Amino acid sequence: MVKVFVKNEGGDEPRFPFLRGILTRSLQDAGLTFDEAYALAKTVRDKFSDSAEVATAELREIVLKYISQYGPAAIQRYQHPANELGAILVHDPDGRTWLFSRERHRQVLVSSGLPYEDAMTVTSAIFRHLTKKGVTVIPSRQLGFLIYRYLRITRGAEAARRYLVLVNYLRGKRPLVLMIGGAPGTGKSALATELAQRLEIVRIQSTDLLREVMRMMIPERLIPVLHRSSYDAWKARPGGGADAEAHLIDEYKAQAELLMVPCEAVVRRSLHEEASLILEGVHVQHALIDKVTPDTNAIVIPIMLAVIDPAHLKDRFKNRGANLNRRRAERYLENFDSIWRLQSYLLSEADRWQTQIVISSEKEQVVKDAMAIIIDRLSCEPVPKPEELFS
Repeated sequence: MVKVFVKNEGGDEPRFPFLRGILTRSLQDAGLTFDEAYALAKTVRDKFSDSAEVATAELREIVLKYISQYGPAAIQRYQHPANELGAILVHDPDGRTWLFSRERHRQVLVSSGLPYEDAMTVTSAIFRHLTKKGVTVIPSRQLGFLIYRYLRITRGAEAARRYLVLVNYLRGKRPLVLMIGGAPGTGKSALATELAQRLEIVRIQSTDLLREVMRMMIPERLIPVLHRSSYDAWKARPGGGADAEAHLIDEYKAQAELLMVPCEAVVRRSLHEEASLILEGVHVQHALIDKVTPDTNAIVIPIMLAVIDPAHLKDRFKNRGANLNRRRAERYLENFDSIWRLQSYLLSEADRWQTQIVISSEKEQVVKDAMAIIIDRLSCEPVPKPEELFS
């Protein structure tokens, strides 16, 4: 795909690359949900896939054409974000200032465990309260305390407490390491992406990518098990006696053990830089937690994804073939029995180590369940009183 650059009409100012993430954020500020904004930004990017450059005016015209389906209010907010009627600027103690975004605010409330409809109601009430009082600029801490008090009065102490826990993490300096495991097709990458956005985590590492790097460095003739998929690693060393399932698990464990070193290195590098990280992949295992937790201040949360209906998992592989790589999907289906046995082993290990298991079904429910686990774990850490956190 050609890299697209945006240029101003005058031509004197330097051009800059088209960034889908920036457009996504602008569309969210216009009132679109993240999924709507991301899909629209991708459509716009694909529109110019064969162009080397696009003028700013042309880009805005295309965006306005697509955003019109969301109504005149969305168009107005996109065209005049800084001058929107009732716009409220929020600034924090570090000197950063941003426009109060109702969509992002709703997402924080939903992430803390509030039902979506309640989050919409609370956000609208807070915005109306501030605009009615003529507030145009507000400190972030004052806004946070206002939201906390409103939640406590209208939604109860538990909703307010969970909001407090999430805000404390988002404002804190302590790194968070999420380890998301699961068999192929359980939705690890999708969950990691969604959680990264909600928890403001910029680093996501896939164990599959680490395995690809190792494959480039180590020839197949030296370590054949490394050059197989997790569910058919046993084919690298045929045999294993009468117990085929034990052989499959032994070779998966051998492959996972090889991945332990780069996984540990990635985690330790993030912790050294005091940066949060999401590590996801079929090779995520409990032994890694023991290697990184003794001498670190990080909060480490393992989560195991599972699809408990075989037909549902098969449908996921078929959908992958329709949307992405058909050949890869066919390989999954051909090896489905091995994948199912591998998942059984992963779930038994999760149960043995008391790792929280999330049943992977509808996307929003999976994210909600995972966020509930994360909030519960963060609740075990000391949380300041509201007056202290928002002072």
